[in-house]
Amino acid sequence: MRTPSVARAALVLATFALVASTTGLADAARSSIARVVSSPKPNSVLKLDKNARFPARAIPKVASARSADRVGGKTDEQLTGSCDPQTVDLGTWCLQSSPFPLTNEDQGKNDYFFATQACVDAGGWLPTAAQLVGAAARVKLASTIGDSQTTASIDIDPTDGLKDRREMSATLITTAAGSSAAGSTGVSDGSRGDPKTGEPDPVPEPANPRPETLQYVTVYDNGDKGGFAGARPVGTPETFRCGFDKQEGAADAEEGS
Repeated sequence: MRTPSVARAALVLATFALVASTTGLADAARSSIARVVSSPKPNSVLKLDKNARFPARAIPKVASARSADRVGGKTDEQLTGSCDPQTVDLGTWCLQSSPFPLTNEDQGKNDYFFATQACVDAGGWLPTAAQLVGAAARVKLASTIGDSQTTASIDIDPTDGLKDRREMSATLITTAAGSSAAGSTGVSDGSRGDPKTGEPDPVPEPANPRPETLQYVTVYDNGDKGGFAGARPVGTPETFRCGFDKQEGAADAEEGS
């Protein structure tokens, strides 16, 4: 037979349980238990969803899988090629948003030889006429004074005159027939023929590495459609800009200029 004190204790516990069930205490307790059993933490009970599946986050990623997320210790974002902020992203390559900057000492020296070497030194190349024409709608190429200032690079300073502008490309043409139209190494003094075949000694001739007949094609914006602006001898200075491959980890480039 229960003693009065035991009976009173049982009555108190029953009363507490009844009160708790009619208040938010029970719901809070059930919620707390649910959080525990659905947690992917170690040594906890895993709660399946209504389709009897467990969440992917409940499966810890092993070291090999974590390593597979990186290549050479780099993430996919770090390995994705991008363009320098001073260039325009043209999909698979980058183009300088402005013409190549010349120092005071280099003014007037920017012929085909200077441009090609400057672009290589900068880590890129001199674009072809096709590449420049293709980029006309995305890049403010040099153009005529009647073109739009917002979409093309035009001369707007009348203090030194107003002139139509154009840009150098890597595309070359010759204006005369024959191989000599593309230049010549000449024949160096001291060259000798092959005595075994009785070949006579060649006649010395001067070299011609910068022939007027070898010319680069120039391009202009032409209202974002791109256009050809004639050709100029390879030894003639002209505005140019460089193209570049995308680089891993480079800062985002301008989408237009």
